[in-house]
Amino acid sequence: MNFKSLGLLPKIILAIAFGIVCGLWLPVGAVRIFSTFNSIFSEFLTFIIPLIILGLVAPAIADIGRGAGKMLFTTVLLAYGFTLLSGLLSYGVSVSSFPSLIDAQTNFEAGQQAVSPEPFFTISMPPLMNVMSALILAFTLGLGMTYIQKGSLQQTCNEFKDIIRLTIESVIIPLLPVYIFGIFLNMTATGEVFRVLTVFAGIIGIIFLMHIFWLIFIYLIAGGVTRKNPFRALKNMLPAYFTALGTQSSAATIPITLSQTLKNGVSEGIASFVIPLCATIHLSGSMLKIVACAVALMMMQGMTFNFSMFFGFICMLGVTMVAAPGVPGGAIMAALGVLQSMLGFTETDQALMIALYIAMDSFGTACNVTGDGAIAMILEKITKNKPTK
Repeated sequence: MNFKSLGLLPKIILAIAFGIVCGLWLPVGAVRIFSTFNSIFSEFLTFIIPLIILGLVAPAIADIGRGAGKMLFTTVLLAYGFTLLSGLLSYGVSVSSFPSLIDAQTNFEAGQQAVSPEPFFTISMPPLMNVMSALILAFTLGLGMTYIQKGSLQQTCNEFKDIIRLTIESVIIPLLPVYIFGIFLNMTATGEVFRVLTVFAGIIGIIFLMHIFWLIFIYLIAGGVTRKNPFRALKNMLPAYFTALGTQSSAATIPITLSQTLKNGVSEGIASFVIPLCATIHLSGSMLKIVACAVALMMMQGMTFNFSMFFGFICMLGVTMVAAPGVPGGAIMAALGVLQSMLGFTETDQALMIALYIAMDSFGTACNVTGDGAIAMILEKITKNKPTK
């Protein structure tokens, strides 16, 4: 099989496997070669992260800000509210269940730094702005463009978004497997990889169970609001769920999600408005994964955190990810800047987050699109007998 024809997830899995195997026998000099690559690549990520936020978030906010008035506001409020709620659920479950899986007395970061092979050289790539400046600028431009329709600024931002997407799709995503390979090669050389993988297996299982619980929960809410059988409605959405498992794309699943939402009694006008919009702004499944993985990695390293820190992180992440579904691996790429600025994640932490996220990417996408149907049911009830604009 041609390696280039493989999807991102198989490439990541192969990179992890090869990194572990090669780390058992490669000499230190060879490990230092990949440490050099990882050092340069992480510098590039540090440089590009503010540009990713600016290039993706500003046009997305501008697009959300146009359209159907009160219905738009209600849909955005529901999607953002459910995304935040899923993050809070993930945090609560993680801090309750992960300590039994993670030996908090073992600091793998400290052990790794003690013996980690040094790169031969590195290239400094300071970012043009910090993450917070990029977020503020993106919000300012995005909100401003909602009032300046089809101006030259909007065209410039859309062209910049295309450049950023091309950079992600043509440079970052193809090189991610090499980066992940280097991380796990280094972790194997330092003797930490098997403990980390054992912990990861338990974490992935808990996150999967959270996804199932969340879908039942959100459809119980939708069923209560609409007076419909929530389990029948959830069953009707299963084709969208399994389609998303295969496509790993909210956008590609829109036709199936739309048709199944209509079977739940949602009018065509509401469904046609809500489903494409929520494919961009409703990211409960992605939020569940990122928050849980972040808590796990901070516990593994003995990093201090509290609810206030994660509440701010969840609120910011819910906004930062709005443009994520249009880009492969977009949610975790958009989250890197917030992970770095608000939680203090290093390049190694970010690489482990990417590996964990990609390993569960299809399940998060499936959770996102299935939840879109519940939001459409709720909006149908809210707007029933009311004129839409």
